[in-house]
Amino acid sequence: MANFRVTYATLSADNEELHAAFEEGVKTARAWIGETIPTVVDGEARTDGEPFTLHSPNDAKLELATVHSATERDVDDAVTAAQAAFGAWSATPWKERVALLRRAADLISERSNELAALMAMEVGKNRLEALGDVEESADLIRYYCQQLDDNDGFARKMGQLSANEHTRSVLKPYGVWAVISPFNFPMALAAGPAGGALVAGNTVVLKPSPQGSFTGYKLYECLRDAGLPAGVFHFLPGGDEVGKLVVASDGVDGITFTGSYAVGMKIYKEFSKGVPRPAVCEMGGKNPAIVSAKADLDLAAEGVLRSAFGFSGQKCSACSRVYVERSVAGEFTGRLADRAAQLRVGDPLDRETYMGPVIDAEAVDRFKDAVKEARKEGRVLAGGEVLKDDNLPKGNYVAPTVVGDLPPGHRLFKDELFVPFVAVAPVDSLDEALELANDTEYGLTAGFYSADQAEVDQFLDRIEAGVVYVNRKAGATTGAWPGVQPFGGWKGSGSSGKAGGGLYYVQQFMREQSQTVIS
Repeated sequence: MANFRVTYATLSADNEELHAAFEEGVKTARAWIGETIPTVVDGEARTDGEPFTLHSPNDAKLELATVHSATERDVDDAVTAAQAAFGAWSATPWKERVALLRRAADLISERSNELAALMAMEVGKNRLEALGDVEESADLIRYYCQQLDDNDGFARKMGQLSANEHTRSVLKPYGVWAVISPFNFPMALAAGPAGGALVAGNTVVLKPSPQGSFTGYKLYECLRDAGLPAGVFHFLPGGDEVGKLVVASDGVDGITFTGSYAVGMKIYKEFSKGVPRPAVCEMGGKNPAIVSAKADLDLAAEGVLRSAFGFSGQKCSACSRVYVERSVAGEFTGRLADRAAQLRVGDPLDRETYMGPVIDAEAVDRFKDAVKEARKEGRVLAGGEVLKDDNLPKGNYVAPTVVGDLPPGHRLFKDELFVPFVAVAPVDSLDEALELANDTEYGLTAGFYSADQAEVDQFLDRIEAGVVYVNRKAGATTGAWPGVQPFGGWKGSGSSGKAGGGLYYVQQFMREQSQTVIS
């Protein structure tokens, strides 16, 4: 297994050693079921907050844990403790911070099978998606450590106006950094921004999505076991009310939020009232793929399939709309629908499962509403059903769905649904496809299929998205990896213009100081 690495671009996993290791991880993760997940403030586990039961989307009968929400006192205490710890942590030589965070990344990798198995139970990812999420978490931390290495801790000598004047530019951490992470990447989108903030010298308070609390707590354990001082990282589980307390805290100096456009924009507008503070908001997408008449249609159908239905369409990078040149639209759509109908839907812990459940009953309702509209105003070409049969646990299972014949301006081409649902429309030209692809408030990812280099160049010149792929079988719009594809959105998909896992991300957690000394 040393030569086999699971990433989101992994096309198959015919590796018996990998599956055997994962099954051992399942045993470990099952032993965790029933744990109490506390709030953690300054290294102290607190369980006086309101408890809630963490259910698995895979099976309504599976209760994973009791989670104790952070109270207002917990949030205040965590921020105060993080402020108190900031001086010593920021003064720690950056190479020592790097060494500690690399130990944490190694612990995440060492525990990858049990962490991935837990994630499969908590949010419904299949084993490859879950293993990819865990490994991405470790690689994001490693990449940000490498950025500190490569830039010598971000201290640079500047020019001189006289022989005795010496100036350098130094990037310094802000202070207390809040991370609000989503359910769909419960490890990577907590570990990535937290790791970047920590290695830069900030202290961190983490507020995970409720359906992600267990995985978030295990991330805390990895950081703790790597030797991170107690005051440097605090774990604040709970719902929207806890998030609002974190955002409203005057003691928080910067924030990274990953989630919906509506919530992200609200945070972006409100967080900096009074004193300007950085708010890095990573938001959604309505990600298009364009298929030219000069495309390899099998390649395009496979790439769209993987991006539309990987993790049940619950990625902000999921492909949810496709524009196909009219002369090949019928053939492409037929191939995509045929492939979708053959996907194995079931318990994500099962080796053969491609697609697990959606996260909750609200997602099932969104799916049903979208299908109802598609049946009324277009055609459902594959899927369209909520799945309930004797072969499935009683969970949130729906069929991978392909629809056609909707008007191009229909809301199903506009609204982010976060379910396994993709709409296909014919177009008369690449120009028309690009206009439709760009006609959105979002700008996260996009894909293109064509064997014509001039068309490829036209796509790359005109597409308005932060992450783009051409002729990619592993995913038309999904599958970015740290240090390979920087991941960040344009327009309403991202507030900073800097991409996670990229060259300029970790610098967001620091501010520049010019230091001139006359000798």
